[in-house]
Amino acid sequence: MPQTAETNRRFVLAERPRGLPDERTLRLEQTQVPCPGEGQMLLRTLHLSLDPYMRGRMNDAKSYAKPVEIGEVMTGQVIAEVVSSSLEGFAPGDHVLAGSGWQDYALSDGTGVLNLGQAPENPSWSLGILGMPGYTAYAGLLKIGEPKPGETVVVAAASGPVGATVGQIARIRGCRVVGIAGGAGKCAHVTDTLGFDACIDHRAEDFAARLAAACPDGIDVYFENVGGKVLYAVLPLLNPFARVPVCGVVSWYNLAGLPEGPDHGPAIMGTILRMKVKMQGFIIFDSFPDSTHDDFIRDMSRWLAEGSIHYREQIVEGLEAAPAALNDLLAGRNFGKMVVRVA
Repeated sequence: MPQTAETNRRFVLAERPRGLPDERTLRLEQTQVPCPGEGQMLLRTLHLSLDPYMRGRMNDAKSYAKPVEIGEVMTGQVIAEVVSSSLEGFAPGDHVLAGSGWQDYALSDGTGVLNLGQAPENPSWSLGILGMPGYTAYAGLLKIGEPKPGETVVVAAASGPVGATVGQIARIRGCRVVGIAGGAGKCAHVTDTLGFDACIDHRAEDFAARLAAACPDGIDVYFENVGGKVLYAVLPLLNPFARVPVCGVVSWYNLAGLPEGPDHGPAIMGTILRMKVKMQGFIIFDSFPDSTHDDFIRDMSRWLAEGSIHYREQIVEGLEAAPAALNDLLAGRNFGKMVVRVA
């Protein structure tokens, strides 16, 4: 059903999944639209961001953020419209970036909400290239990866919102950039549109050999966001003093336990030791000073205006489509930043 003014559709966590979320994981409920009180505003969701971290929030495990509790609305960033407000600085019709999750309507006291104005250009971009994914790429690459002109930078999920941005910034900084993506179409987009020097299909049987051939001088920076066989193929190619920013390991998010097969721990730790590798994890919300975000908005806005950065969205229609779309994202079936158009 489409969004209405009378009903609040919302997806709540019904049970914690083991492996890939299924039809029992999230439950669609219909409730009354909440009524704002003094010091509150009512937000109507327009766009919902889908991101790999959501799978981790379904687990009851220690992490950088609290898990979603059973019966709670599934977490997520949204672009919303202010319906009514008694808050200074927020007026009806304003577009805002908020964390109100997988639902049509939400109340807010303004905490953590960014006002984008009455008629922002490309509002959904604040969920992607001008939001968390873009900032993840910018800060992780420049502050941890520290790329230098002439170095080789490798990034997995290179057609996705983070990987695509990492590679394009590395090219701006004068690096040789090798992407890794799933399928010929994505690889063609990475080289032909995004300007990477090469892109390797991780589905190829000789993937590791192809990656080695594309990196004859080794790898100086590897932006890690997938883990798994891609990480194992990268390890032997890391140069002394290589830097590895770690923002995610999406290929392992649906594991119910430790992966079967050989223990790669010795290879990983041995490479870090012998090659003197700096491997640093980061959470974009709290790993960098506010000035880094200011630099990001300034630089990214300029690069977009100049055409130095290209950005691709995949729009999914309707809130009801969000669970299946999240599974597509976790399985690598997305092409670009995945956004659900709720209204």
